[in-house]
Amino acid sequence: MVDFGVFDHLDRRAGVPDQKTYEDRLRLIAAYDAAGIAMYHLAEHHATPLGLAPSPSVFLSAVAQRTTNLHFGPMVYCLPLYDPLRLIEEICMLDQMSGGRFEFGVGRGISPFEVAYFGINKDNAGPIYLEAFEVLKRGLTSDVLSFKGEHFNYDDVPMVGSPVGKPHPPIWYGVATPNGAAWPASQKINVISNSPCEIARSATDQYRETWAREHGGPVTAKLGVARHVYVAET
Repeated sequence: MVDFGVFDHLDRRAGVPDQKTYEDRLRLIAAYDAAGIAMYHLAEHHATPLGLAPSPSVFLSAVAQRTTNLHFGPMVYCLPLYDPLRLIEEICMLDQMSGGRFEFGVGRGISPFEVAYFGINKDNAGPIYLEAFEVLKRGLTSDVLSFKGEHFNYDDVPMVGSPVGKPHPPIWYGVATPNGAAWPASQKINVISNSPCEIARSATDQYRETWAREHGGPVTAKLGVARHVYVAET
């Protein structure tokens, strides 16, 4: 089965007030919903006009109210920039507000320049990301969160909110190289690639091989491919 979705950069338009850009995009997303598009994913960027949604959760809370069937989420939450406890609470809110339509991506942050403004670099991004991801999974599937790590520590924190979907909302991971597919396969995470076809095929092959080796049986996660499309009059 093939689903069609939209991956969006909420970029600034020259001469257009940001308020109008937000409203125009929300109207467009409502049209996606009415047309039967399955998924809407939004990029997170910082300190650049490429992304007017540096806090994806804020914009997506409006998406939850403007749509009925569309699944949506960030692609991705840049985990090293978040306190994972706070992010767990936001994820639960968005999943509840949408009736279980929230699906979120996770990543380290694609631009080293953007994350550097927050003190994140190539040396600490990976370890912080892995700890934050583990905290997310624990908090979304437990009544009480306890975690002790190098970057995050939580001791018996009540998880008051909870997601609609169990054990947690679907998670996505962007794959840029074939070697990047093994980890999400080991975690049973959905993946998407915007690489050329031969690279994307190598990545999905590795994903299937890792899945078979570690989990057995057919792949139940979604394997996605992103392509740029220009909609014109002809």
